[in-house]
Amino acid sequence: MSDLLYSEIENDLRASVREVLDDKAPWTAVLAGTEKAEPYDAALWRAVAGQLGCAGLPVPEDLGGAGATWRETAVVMEELGRSTAPVPFLGSAVTATAALLAAGERDLLGRLASGGTIAVLAVPFSTAPGDGTPEVRAADGAVTGEVTSVADGMAAEVFLVPADGGLYAVDAADARRTAVTSLDMTRRLADVAFSGAPARLVAEGPDAVRAALLTGAAMLASEQLGLAERCLDDTVAYVKTRYQFGRPVGSYQGLKHRLADLWTSITQARAVARYAASCVASGALAGGSGGSPPQAGHGHDDTAVAVAVAQAHCSAVAVKAAEECVQMHGGIGFTWEHPAHLFLKRAKADSIALGTPGRHRAALAGLADLPPA
Repeated sequence: MSDLLYSEIENDLRASVREVLDDKAPWTAVLAGTEKAEPYDAALWRAVAGQLGCAGLPVPEDLGGAGATWRETAVVMEELGRSTAPVPFLGSAVTATAALLAAGERDLLGRLASGGTIAVLAVPFSTAPGDGTPEVRAADGAVTGEVTSVADGMAAEVFLVPADGGLYAVDAADARRTAVTSLDMTRRLADVAFSGAPARLVAEGPDAVRAALLTGAAMLASEQLGLAERCLDDTVAYVKTRYQFGRPVGSYQGLKHRLADLWTSITQARAVARYAASCVASGALAGGSGGSPPQAGHGHDDTAVAVAVAQAHCSAVAVKAAEECVQMHGGIGFTWEHPAHLFLKRAKADSIALGTPGRHRAALAGLADLPPA
């Protein structure tokens, strides 16, 4: 059984990331950024990915990374979830990095680890581990096809494109991108079309894509955990100071019970998210040999089960926490000038990303050999 408690190193990392986010990404700045044309906050990305070195946490040191594990990356995801930070961390530092680790691709992996290059896995954001990928054809060193609703597609400099059973690297300049209106304005989507775009094969077979999606779903659970914790913290702080009929509204029993239930659900979410991250980290350490980068998302029997449980639970908890945040803030919670709507939109979008809770429950049933309903 993995130790699910946070280590001293993880707590120190959390403090550093939170300090940067509090300074560079207060909710007012995040809200203002949603009205700008830029697809992400470039200055914040340089601070988190480059200066703090968070983009290379799971990457081996000989490739310019930190040589840490996905557990540390999960801590960063929690903090990014708390602030709804508009950076392509999930797309580049998680899913794309996991795919390249599984593929053993060294050059591009080193560029991602420094934060100097942003790569994105070219699949719809709703794609769950084990799902099929869009029909993109590869022939004569080029790829052709279209992929809809790619998260951080407008921010990408390199696309990792699943095509004909392999994974290809394509420069974003050789693709046609169209911005898509997305519910979560802090993580924008794009439709991406390839028309004979020059491509380089980086992996054969489906393992790299599966590792990327499995790792991405595990890390997304940590983002949902951080988001839920922020909603609970803000709500508790508000109901302690909001007075009605001469007493704090938080003193009323009905609200106390709702907040206690939410606290219990978040505590459970922390356990399953931490275990999923630990399983992915253990699987990564189990892969690779002879100096090659480790395999992400493989080598641990419980990984697929842990990820399915984490996503099925954390998605619902994050949405519930955001809804309670809006409602318990009363009229102010429904206004544009309050961060509650940012939390709710991120929670709703995350509940669809990388597989819905229902999709993960169905996967869990298959993994546990349960008969179909």
